[in-house]
Amino acid sequence: MRLYSWNVNGWRAACRKGLGHWVAATQPDVLCIQESKADPDRLSAAETVLEGYDSQWAVAERSGYSGVTTFSKVPCRPVATGLGIPRFDREGRVLITDCGDFDLYNVYFPNGKKDTERLAFKLDFYAAFLELINARVATGRAVVFCGDVNTAHQAIDLARPKENAKISGFLPEERACLDQWVAVGWVDSFRHLHPDSITYSWWSQRTNARTRNIGWRLDYFWIHESLLPRLRGAGIATDVTGSDHCPVWLELD
Repeated sequence: MRLYSWNVNGWRAACRKGLGHWVAATQPDVLCIQESKADPDRLSAAETVLEGYDSQWAVAERSGYSGVTTFSKVPCRPVATGLGIPRFDREGRVLITDCGDFDLYNVYFPNGKKDTERLAFKLDFYAAFLELINARVATGRAVVFCGDVNTAHQAIDLARPKENAKISGFLPEERACLDQWVAVGWVDSFRHLHPDSITYSWWSQRTNARTRNIGWRLDYFWIHESLLPRLRGAGIATDVTGSDHCPVWLELD
């Protein structure tokens, strides 16, 4: 099974830029979209459909903001929308899907750059999310989560770590949250398979950053360590354009 995750920075914009053609050529078994910025009830039927795929949508209360969508052509069952915490769930950041023998969490983690209040919101979200997935694993269920995490974990994960050491997205307290994930058995699938790869998934739209490859690795597939025997591949599709992010992928037996 091959799964893709992509922050498209607007569903309608991505479709205009050829997302449907990319899906037809790539044929992901599951596609997790973040920052869809769309409400399917306000779109035409044609605008919500990828041929051959079922879809689930999480929509923010604020129009044109946030949102995640999961498309699947393999049998998957909706489990839940959100974390069950209203202050987070009103932003439409989480979809949980039963993919047979594992649960898939499609997540658009908050950005903390606006101010200290928003950074605290982001750190609280991290903590609540970790509690939720740890509790799920404790029941014996396998879990995969993916999406725009909005933090580069290590210095290798961004082009200019020293210059960004005091910027949200690479703050010590944000990185410590990801350290905590690792400490309790969560595996960054790309870094596990490519420990020395300098590859990014997001580039600022200013200063021609993508052409110069001045980027950050903000998009991930994390798996619980119990799934490591099934891990067959993970990558970053840097050649795919259409957003300030590019897709990332995971392959499991």
